[in-house]
Order: sequence, then C-alpha cells, then structure tokens
Amino acid sequence: MTQPPHDEPTADSPEELREQVEQTRQELGRTVDALAAKTDVKARAQEKTAEVKEQAVARSEELKEQAVLKAGELKAKAAETASRVRDKLPEPVKEKAPQAARQARAKASQAGRLLQDRAPEPVRSGATQGARMARENRNVLLGVAAAGVVLWLACRRKG
Repeated sequence: MTQPPHDEPTADSPEELREQVEQTRQELGRTVDALAAKTDVKARAQEKTAEVKEQAVARSEELKEQAVLKAGELKAKAAETASRVRDKLPEPVKEKAPQAARQARAKASQAGRLLQDRAPEPVRSGATQGARMARENRNVLLGVAAAGVVLWLACRRKG
C-alpha cells in the first residue's frame, strides 16, 4: 500500500476523502485479520491436526483394503498347501494333528489375551478381525498346523 506525499491533497472533496478512509479501514481490517490468523497457534495446530488425521484415516483405509486382498491370496495358498500336506501325511501324524491344533488354539488364545491387555485400540480391533478370520478358516489353519507337525517330525528324524 503506497501513500501519496503528505503535502499533496489526496481527495478533491470531503466525500471522496471519506471513501478513501473507509477503504483504508477495510484494508487495515483485512490485514489485521490475516496477521491474527497467522499468530493463532492453537487454531493452526488444530487445522494441521485435522489434516494429519484425514491423511491417517485415508491411509488406514488403503492398508485395510490391501490386507483384505492379501488375506484372500494367502487363504487360497494355505488351502492348497494344506490339501497337499494332508494327502502326504502318514497316519501317526494325522492322529496327532488334532491335539497339536488344540494346543495351537490354546497358545493363540493366551497370546490374544496378552495382546488385548497391552495393545492400543486400533491394534485390538485388527486382532479381533484376524481372530474372526481364523475362526472362519479353521480347516485351513488345521492343515497348516498339520504341515507344521510334519515338518517338525521330519526335522526331528533327520537330526
């Protein structure tokens, strides 16, 4: 905002001078408002917090979608592997598999309780969803447990 020299008249009439004063007041008001907004640290922090929160929510949605897709892929692979392993299992292992599966469920339950006691809420909700998926895919998990038993027995025999 440039100002004319003080020795020159700035308006030809009092009405024009009043208009110039009013314009100057409005400009000054806008400038003061802009400066006040820049110095309002609390409001700026709240704006930044809201922005970061929006970004976090968007990213979490993306990650959720990716996890669902990956879980579907892993489920299919696990079912295929479990089927192949079940076909190759010797009878003694097949007899021990249910017991091993029960023990695995007990350990998972114990770990779940520990997680529930110590984990923050977002982690707990993810774990709950994972446990639900595990219950829905129990046969796949049993097959994987059986495969683990077979591998353990094979390693034990070699060593």
